[in-house]
Formats: sequence, structure tokens, C-alpha cells
Amino acid sequence: MPFTHWPRRLKLSARALTLAPHRTISSRSSACIALEEKHGAKNYKPLSVVLERGQGVHVWDVDGTRYLDFLSAYSAINQGHAHPKILAALENQAAKLSLTSRAFHNNVLGEYAKLVTEFFGFDRVLPMNTGVEGGETAIKLARRWGYDVKGIPENQATVLFCEGNFWGRSLSACASSSDPSCRKGFGPFMSHMDLVPYGDLASLEAALVANPYVAGFMFEPIQGEAGVVMPPDGYLAGVRALCTQHNVLMIADEVQTGLCRTGTMLAVDHEGIKPDMVILGKALSGGMYPVSAVLANDEVMLTIQPGEHGSTYGGNPLGSAVAIASLHVLRDEALADNARNMGELLREGLNAICCRAITNVRGRGLLNAIEVDPSVNGKTASDLCNALKDAGLLAKPTQDHTIRLAPPLIIKADQVKEAIWIIEREAKKLFA
Repeated sequence: MPFTHWPRRLKLSARALTLAPHRTISSRSSACIALEEKHGAKNYKPLSVVLERGQGVHVWDVDGTRYLDFLSAYSAINQGHAHPKILAALENQAAKLSLTSRAFHNNVLGEYAKLVTEFFGFDRVLPMNTGVEGGETAIKLARRWGYDVKGIPENQATVLFCEGNFWGRSLSACASSSDPSCRKGFGPFMSHMDLVPYGDLASLEAALVANPYVAGFMFEPIQGEAGVVMPPDGYLAGVRALCTQHNVLMIADEVQTGLCRTGTMLAVDHEGIKPDMVILGKALSGGMYPVSAVLANDEVMLTIQPGEHGSTYGGNPLGSAVAIASLHVLRDEALADNARNMGELLREGLNAICCRAITNVRGRGLLNAIEVDPSVNGKTASDLCNALKDAGLLAKPTQDHTIRLAPPLIIKADQVKEAIWIIEREAKKLFA
């Protein structure tokens, strides 16, 4: 039976089948949005939906309307909304001790450090809070290693990045970006942060040959914000070989691609290689609390001495307890396997959609994207996301013409098929 027939067998609710597109925003939602618009900064442009609660793969707005969450807070909710084991860890630890700063030891950090380092096969972890802090930490470690171990002359250490990268909005992240929205009006920028084309081993090799003072190469195994851009097969192994050959630290930014999202624990596992540093965040806490981490071996990590890097909240007992529970859920519920299987099902269904405006489907595991051609009738990826929202599925465009599809990794086959059915129906209506 063709895939396009499967959704007809789904037992969808009457509400899901009859949702009218372009519903008027309720007065309650409008009031929430107006309050935010009046008193908040204008640095985001969210979809016009006001969410109130979440459970599993679903979220509900303030009016009680249910949606499939196909963004997962940019992959921070890999374990699903309000996972009971992670929630219990949060509540139990918060009732005892939430924060001490690193001025004192706490009884949870050591347990977490042991678990996360053994989990990923590294000697040590440097705990932080957000993904961008993890990136900043990795750059500092790479520079210090470059001076202390590689012997780079003072103030000459370079860290390479890829064009199209995205790892945050700090000034260092902006300095390493090729996105005009990151750079215009925010200079001057930090130097010695050079760019090479993504997925291009020859260009990386040329940059390493030209500059003997490169300390590290920081990259995403799949570029998420750039539109789920996939590197060519063999790229990760090629990066590993070049970094080893030129004595350069291979730094994998797995904040979005890691923690089972792409069908393996880390995205670099698809080619069986091990970086010198791994940056984790987002789903490291299951979306409950900001937790990030940089993993490395002794040669790199022990170059930083007391007082040279830290965070008031980094390594706090509350975040540590949450991260412990989050890692156990990823492993115990085999979420990498489910991401791989459900991702194959999702791409199969999306590829079967006959819509002239959908020009490409790509991804790995449950990090996927569809490309929309606005030349068909002038409708854009944003228009489709609004139509999907009105039909009960939440996604967000990236790079104008691309929609990233990244549901929680606990999603089941019938929910994937429901999502495909919604996307097919709304795309055909919008681009008719």
C-alpha cells in the first residue's frame, strides 16, 4: 500500500480532522502576546501561538488547543515534555539544595561528572549552563592548549569554523559567523576566528597547511540553523584525519545534533570517530533546566587552572541531578534507536508527498528538513508553518525557504504518520 494511504487509517480525533486554517487568535492569546510585545525586547519573532503546558510530544496553548511539537525547543526536549523521571529528579533536588556556586563542593556534581565522562568516553567534563557558554569554553580550552601544549606563539592561536555555522549569539559566536544578522552593527569582532566552507575537506586542509597556528576546528556534524545541512559521506572521518595530521583539536558542536537526535548517541558516531572535544547542551537536561558541558581528555582539560574559567551556576546540584536523569532516560529508553526508526518513517512519508513546492527532504534520525520553493505561487516556508500551526503541528522556518522538523525522540509511528498527513494536506492546499 502506498505511504500516502497510511494516514487514512489513523484514528485521528474529530478536532484534528476539522481544524479550520487561519483561526482568529483568541483574546487570551492576544493579551499574552501584547504584554510581551509591550515590555519585552524585539529579538525574536515567534509564531502567533501562546503555549501553556506540554506532555510527551504534545503542547497545549492557553485556550486548550493541542499541537504536535515538531521543534522540541530546537532539540532541547529530546526526552519529551515533562518526562516523569527528569521532573522527579528536578523536584527532589530543588527541595534539598539548588545552588552552592563552585566556592564549595556539592554531593551531586561528582556523580554527574563520573556518569557523563564514562557515558561518552572522556577523562573530564567542564560544566556550564547554555550551549553558547559551552562553545565559549571550548574556544578558551583550544587556545590555552595551543599555547601550552602545541607551542603556538602568544596571541596567535586560531580556531577555524565553517561557513553557515550557528552556535549562539555571543560576540564570539558572531565573530565566527558568516550570517549578516550576526555581524552587522555588532563589531568590532574577535580576531583569529577564520572560516572554511562546510563539508569541504580540501579547503580545510588548505587552511591548516597555510596556518601552523591553528589550535582547533569547531564544527557541527550537521548544520542545524543553516537548514539541516548534511556533510558528504566521509567528511567526519576526513576531519578527524586532518586534525590528527596537523595537531589540531577536533571540536564537535553536538549541542543540537547530539544526545540521540540523529539516531546515534552523538552525530559523529555515524562515522565512528572521536573528537578531541565535544560540546553538549539543550537535551542534556531534557529541557528542564539550562545545562551544558564540554568533554575532553586530561591533556586539554587540565590546561585551565582555578580562577581562569567558571560560572556561578555551572555544575550546580540541581542541574547535575537533572542531567543525570536525562542521560539515563536517553539510554534506558533506547531513544537513539527510536530516532533512527521514526526518522526513516518520517522521511519516507515526506518524500512520498506530491507537492510541486516541496523540492527537497533531507535529514538523519529525527533532525530533518523540507525545502519550500516560493516561486510556485509566492507562498513561503513561513506561510506553510502558519498553516501547519493552524492544523495542529508546530514547526519553525529557518533560512527563509527551509522548515526544520525535529519532534521529541519519544514519538511513535502513529504520531509520525499524523504529522505527515497534516504536512501533506496543508502543503497541497497552500501551494495549489
